[in-house]
Amino acid sequence: MRIIFVRHGEPNYEKDCLTPTGQMQAEAAAERLEREGISEIYSSPMGRAYQTASATASRLNLPIQTLPFMHEISWGGPGVPQDGHPWTLSDWMITKDDFDFFRNDWRDHPYFRDNVAVRYLDEISVKFDDFLITQGYRHEGTRYLCQTDKPKTIAVFSHGGSGACVLSHLLALPFPYVCTVLPYEFTSVITLEFPVQEGQYVHPRIELFNDTAHTLDISHGLKFQQTSD
Repeated sequence: MRIIFVRHGEPNYEKDCLTPTGQMQAEAAAERLEREGISEIYSSPMGRAYQTASATASRLNLPIQTLPFMHEISWGGPGVPQDGHPWTLSDWMITKDDFDFFRNDWRDHPYFRDNVAVRYLDEISVKFDDFLITQGYRHEGTRYLCQTDKPKTIAVFSHGGSGACVLSHLLALPFPYVCTVLPYEFTSVITLEFPVQEGQYVHPRIELFNDTAHTLDISHGLKFQQTSD
């Protein structure tokens, strides 16, 4: 099975919809995804993600199935600097604090110990595991028991924050590390492959990351959301 993750197009965050540029990005992504053999489309319930998914759904004549838990995350907490902004704090942990993710627990760091973003990470992780069961994969430790013999490709349209939570969970990587080392742009395409070996334990493999070739003449580089939903 292949899961294609797509971040929403350039948004008007205040109105939770796409800008004209974002709509062009969504249409370009739809044209790019047309050749991927997608059989199911899933989306965050938020307008900017759903509107991005709609372009692909229309082109492929597929329904959009909503995943409420893929709503964009919130962040912040008592005493957390930068309003708890995960991407800024994650960068600081690496560039300023020289944080050792192999020896220390990032959850105990003052940037995240009381940061509500961690609660969203945990909630999304549990619910995405439940979703994977419906797709034929049961998460056990850091591996997945394949319970299907049917290969397929699905697309999940979401956000920078909720997407980072899922990538952190599926790839067993620290959330701040993912935020800093694995960023991705508007309507970027990320593909994870789960081998189809029924009855066997497997693990996801990164097939493609942050593919934005379809928006080279539309986008203006990497941008993170600055305010919490």
